[in-house]
Amino acid sequence: MGNLSYIILLPLIASLVVGFGKLGASYARLVSIAVIGIQLLVLAKIALVFDPTHNGFQLTESFDWIHLNLGSLGHFVSKYSLGVDGLSIGLILLTGLISFVALWNSKDIHEKIEGYYALVLLLNASLMGCFVARDMFLFYVFFEFMLLPMYFLIGIWGGPRRNYASLKFFIYTLVGSLFILIVMLGIALAYMDPYETALSLQKLGVNQGFGIEALQSMQTALAAHEIAPNQIVHSFDLQVLSDPKNCQPNNLFSPQSGFLLGGLSGRAWGFWLLFIGFAIKLPLVPLHTWLPDAHVEAPTPISVLLAGVLLKIGAYGWLRMAIPFFPTEAVDAAGIMAGLGVLSIIYGAYNALAMTDLKKLVAYSSVSHMGFVLVGIASFTPEGWQGAIFQLLSHGILSSLLFLMVGVLYSRTGNRQIDNFAGLATKMPWFTVVSGIAIFASLGLPGFSGFIGEFFSLMGAFTSTNLTPIYAILGALGILLGAGYLLWTFQKIYLGSYFVRESTWELPDLTILEKFSLFGLGILSIIFGIFPGIIFELSEIFVTNSLNLLFH
Repeated sequence: MGNLSYIILLPLIASLVVGFGKLGASYARLVSIAVIGIQLLVLAKIALVFDPTHNGFQLTESFDWIHLNLGSLGHFVSKYSLGVDGLSIGLILLTGLISFVALWNSKDIHEKIEGYYALVLLLNASLMGCFVARDMFLFYVFFEFMLLPMYFLIGIWGGPRRNYASLKFFIYTLVGSLFILIVMLGIALAYMDPYETALSLQKLGVNQGFGIEALQSMQTALAAHEIAPNQIVHSFDLQVLSDPKNCQPNNLFSPQSGFLLGGLSGRAWGFWLLFIGFAIKLPLVPLHTWLPDAHVEAPTPISVLLAGVLLKIGAYGWLRMAIPFFPTEAVDAAGIMAGLGVLSIIYGAYNALAMTDLKKLVAYSSVSHMGFVLVGIASFTPEGWQGAIFQLLSHGILSSLLFLMVGVLYSRTGNRQIDNFAGLATKMPWFTVVSGIAIFASLGLPGFSGFIGEFFSLMGAFTSTNLTPIYAILGALGILLGAGYLLWTFQKIYLGSYFVRESTWELPDLTILEKFSLFGLGILSIIFGIFPGIIFELSEIFVTNSLNLLFH
């Protein structure tokens, strides 16, 4: 068992101990933070041994898991297969960091404490599993499992409308999961696993290498109908499903298939079902309506996890599955994808302008900022993809910081209305400084990570041969709108004469615990804003190789 298994099993086992071990509230918190602290140490080790110049997955683990005989349909194989590459390395580091921050700031949870910490640990394990799975079936197991802890965390510890918000989150995500499941089953049955099939047909020894010649030989035999359907071994291996030459001839997912439904080929349907399934998780306008409700009702630490990590799975699914599985269809849809990204940027920003609830404002700003990710991806350029991946990590840090900022006010007053506060700089100078960092970084000021992600995403759209410059121009309008609602919020809450709606509200400045969390995230945003190469170097080989496969 390797390090990647440890980062999944540690929180998974700890969640059972905390949930059923009757440790008591204080020990449940201590054990949870300690376990995620240990996970961070393992992640640091993974980051140190990760080679950014290496192409493909590293630190791989693979064990046989499921073998089924499907009769006339052949055989089915699924493996417990893990790996990390330039796309997932940053996301697992982000997951560990944000999970630690969320647990560290969970002191305001005062009921069913053991259950709360157990569910957060379970959520962490599911997220880690999603980002390191190399088998689509294994990914789907983690993806589905993630629904339960988030549903209960909102439904039990949320606000007055928590039942509505948690149910809406569950239904939206479940619908997206069904779209992904349909494609997963269809494409797995359509594709042959060349290595497993060669083993099954005894054309290859168990310890014998499987080179490019052996691969091409199996693909040629498949295309020539020399392998009977009941002899084919199907798998959910992501690399297998990314090569259309592994698809059975005449199958509706075959590039040569003449299948059409509603004017779309089978492969186009596969792409759009995957795209929509993951778009719900991002979330993309108009599939975003569950997000503001979930954020408003969720406790602050859960909003931190939701915005900081969960939303990233949508873009991860596009880059890991939807686009590699259906590359031609994805490139053909570049204009529609970029248009939806721009719509999210502008629509999210306009809604944020209209919000009087600070948490809703931050939620809609997340919708807007995640739109830049899709614009960058739709450019299909190295700078656009680098900007999109950078934006995923930058937004994870900044959205967590913004929600912690909201949580500071709410924990002291039980109120989040912007109009109820003014001139807090005179009473809370430390809070004002870190809020300024969060707000100026989020609006894309140079020197902060938010600027790098948005700049390179828009630059990719501007230089793309698949898009017209209008997408970049309209996307830049979102930056202007973002500056409007964020600067207005900063000016209204922090500047001017001191005012709070209720005279009984006490607003002490940040505690040591709060300073540690907020300034820690703020400093990270500054570091990545000044030294973006730290992240770019990690993802460069992944981006270069992925785009080469798309266009060659």
